[in-house]
Amino acid sequence: MPALVTYEVEDKIALIGLNRPDKRNAINDALLVELRDILNEAADTVDAAVLFGHGQNFSAGLDLAELAKRLTPEGQAPRKRRPRHLWHSTFDLLARGNFPVVCALHGATIGGGLELASAAHIRVAEEGTFFGLPEGQRGIFVGGGGTVRTQRIIGYPMMADMMLTGRILNAEEGRQCGLAQYVVPQGKALEKAKELARIIAGNVPQTNWMITNVLPRVNDLSHEDGLFMEYLNTSMTRPPEALNRLKDFLEKRAPALSRPK
Repeated sequence: MPALVTYEVEDKIALIGLNRPDKRNAINDALLVELRDILNEAADTVDAAVLFGHGQNFSAGLDLAELAKRLTPEGQAPRKRRPRHLWHSTFDLLARGNFPVVCALHGATIGGGLELASAAHIRVAEEGTFFGLPEGQRGIFVGGGGTVRTQRIIGYPMMADMMLTGRILNAEEGRQCGLAQYVVPQGKALEKAKELARIIAGNVPQTNWMITNVLPRVNDLSHEDGLFMEYLNTSMTRPPEALNRLKDFLEKRAPALSRPK
């Protein structure tokens, strides 16, 4: 049986691919377990990652066929609640791990697929990408952290509209509300995501960690506590690489900054 999530490493960059193309990369528990294990494996070996979907879509979200089986009278409910929801714990590894993740989007990026993409730090969408949150029409509710992550990206009014009415956003509409930072021609998202990941992997890892772990947490703090958190992090001991880079800049040895378009 082929892997539900593919994994390879190129120059300290993990390439992680959702691999259920015949199911539009619908997400089930087995896929989440493989994704979780890959993220844990990559944690100490890579400096950035690219997340993408094999086939014609990034992900059509929750595997509704498997959900329907669990909701039937014969479905087996767990005897006890799990300490942490598998979706939440897995997506947290992506959002708050120790390496940044660039997501390459194409085709359907809806429901749980959009929640997964929302856990990435940078999102690149091809022109044919479309975004949706159809849970309201399916009689269910978001369960992959969308109430926290996706809502923070697009705000309550847009998220309520998408969930209540089934509104679909195209790639440019998604970019305008923050679901993608880049829109590229068809077939170019993975290439662009790799380009961005290479730039990110060239940063000092400690700085990348602060950007992906400290910066989002400041959103949860008061003004004074946010400034204090910033002070604590700017006061941390810097790795030797940071001093070397500053000297290179001051002595005009540093390369010109990359300027992604």
